[in-house]
Amino acid sequence: MTQVKAAKFTIIKDHICKMIESGEWLQHSKVPSENVLAEQFSVSRMTARRALQELTEQGLLVRTQGAGTFVATFKSQSSLLEIRNIADEIQERGHQHHAQQIELIAVDVNHELTILLGLKEGESVFYSEVLHFENNEPIQLEQRYVNPKLVPDYLQQNFAEITPHEYLSSEAPLTEATNEVEAVLANQETCAHLNIETTTPCLQVKRRTWSSKGVVSLAILTAPGNKYRLGSHLVF
Repeated sequence: MTQVKAAKFTIIKDHICKMIESGEWLQHSKVPSENVLAEQFSVSRMTARRALQELTEQGLLVRTQGAGTFVATFKSQSSLLEIRNIADEIQERGHQHHAQQIELIAVDVNHELTILLGLKEGESVFYSEVLHFENNEPIQLEQRYVNPKLVPDYLQQNFAEITPHEYLSSEAPLTEATNEVEAVLANQETCAHLNIETTTPCLQVKRRTWSSKGVVSLAILTAPGNKYRLGSHLVF
């Protein structure tokens, strides 16, 4: 009996996630009630409630007492900054964007990555390093660790032609993100890529993103402090 309920519970969660990822249910759309879902999937109200509750805990849904359950806003939880594609930002300013793919490999996970990406010791993770340019000036170094279970074809891409953000958005649509922002002095290698002195303050964003199936990636975005404004707005 328990196994049957678990299967029905999973079906409800998958159905809700697919409706959101397909765009049929947009941000702030009202989700069917427990009663409606219970009837639709021929399960108990308790099973439907558990599906809604877990998706709410994952940040995919928001439940409001007396009003119902709604699709959450897909913005960063930590800073409320909209997660945008850097190429789009640059082009919207009338500037030219291009990218240089520096590295695209599989690496062994360390202890920190096992926690951040939800992987196990001994597993590998995909790693990309991409340098973004605005009007031929290096503006951001993007170092990204990607969960291979959720994006198996990541290493077959050319990130000089498409940004990692664009590709991941199509393969594992964003449902949740956190940003950690701090001022840093970048290491010598990063400074060389950005064509700055080692004494130049940089703004670094560490961003984790989720899809409905789990943590997709950890990105470390480093930019010269005098060319980067909080809110993902690059200035010259």
